[in-house]
Amino acid sequence: MARGVMLMSGGIDSPVALHYLLRQGHEVVGVHMDNRPFTDDSPLAKVVDHLAMLRERYAQPIPLYVLPHGPTQIALMRNTDRHVGCVLCRRFMWRSAERIAEREGASFLATGEALGQVASQTLSNMRNATASVRLPIVRPLIGFDKQEIEAVAKSIGTYEISTRPGLCCQAVPDRPATRTHLVQILQEEERVDVERIIDDCVRQATIL
Repeated sequence: MARGVMLMSGGIDSPVALHYLLRQGHEVVGVHMDNRPFTDDSPLAKVVDHLAMLRERYAQPIPLYVLPHGPTQIALMRNTDRHVGCVLCRRFMWRSAERIAEREGASFLATGEALGQVASQTLSNMRNATASVRLPIVRPLIGFDKQEIEAVAKSIGTYEISTRPGLCCQAVPDRPATRTHLVQILQEEERVDVERIIDDCVRQATIL
């Protein structure tokens, strides 16, 4: 089986996607992009509790890297078109996760994305976000609807953790673009120092 790096949020989807990867026998390293000050402490606390539950269920260590994503959000908000902010945000998340994958000897990246659930998960936006990395992306929930995902979350015990009170990301633009073009995204990225931002983010990673 393969070793992968999974983007972990405090939501319902990512622990369910991780459950399927672990059930198939893959080794997985978690990466949580800490979005403070645009959220509170609750997403990280939820991820920690999700992983504690899944570690016990599958008897696998599942290391967790926590990377500071707030400074990246600030740079993007100050310098780029807010309408495409969600796609830019995801591109920087993927790049950071790929750096951790290189460090961990992982051969794929993974996410809890399901097609069309939110603005960043339309087909064009997912394509343009993942064009920022070279490693293949695994999406175990891509064809699931929300009700199906919630049913699995309840069956494995992560649903109650995911639905605890918490502050949603405050960096989401008022009118996020649901259809983007890669040329536009690349033009926006020219407004920031991509490598410096990623270097700073990964250098400050902590392991829980």
